[in-house]
Amino acid sequence: MKIGIFGTGIVGSTIGSKLVSLGHQVMMGSRTIDNKKANEWVKANGIHASQGKFSEAASFGEIIFNCTSGFGALESIGSAGEANLNGKILIDISNPLDFSKGMPPSLFVCNTDSLGEQIQNKFPYLKVVKTLNTVNCNVMVNPSLVPGEHDLFMCGNDEIAKEKVNEILKNWFGWKTVIDLGDITNARATEMILPLWVRLYGKFQSPNFNFRIVK
Repeated sequence: MKIGIFGTGIVGSTIGSKLVSLGHQVMMGSRTIDNKKANEWVKANGIHASQGKFSEAASFGEIIFNCTSGFGALESIGSAGEANLNGKILIDISNPLDFSKGMPPSLFVCNTDSLGEQIQNKFPYLKVVKTLNTVNCNVMVNPSLVPGEHDLFMCGNDEIAKEKVNEILKNWFGWKTVIDLGDITNARATEMILPLWVRLYGKFQSPNFNFRIVK
């Protein structure tokens, strides 16, 4: 499958490298035609890896992973162009983290709104599925880094899109339990887990942990 990745940071490169290793063709998108980080990622991942502007990655991908920073998400997606994104699934991994006052970060949107909702509302032609945003990028693509049973969350308005993303999470990345919380308003809850996640990271001094729901 052809996959578009928005974002050249550690999340985008980790997701992209995993997808290439599975035999998919992946284009990493950025603001410029010749991004240094994207070029380095392409060189490290071989013939199935390529890079271009957001618009090119959007046109290339049958499915898009949004791995941009929270502050840059709306602008990055908007620059990709409606014609290149129309009707496609966008797996949104971004979080509304504000580091302007240092650590720990605050959320620049929460409680009555979420970044996931803002993306869906601004780009109604996309099928936004929020997931993977509550774990470290290495755990995203290799859940076995955390021993035992643990859970991933997902939400979005399109049921067929969520079914497809559920297959991707389980068959490509190895997740056993994916909890569908419902529509995209549930992104408020998963994004608001991040302040707790950051505190736990500081406590454990390791990002390789996750949550398990016991009932």
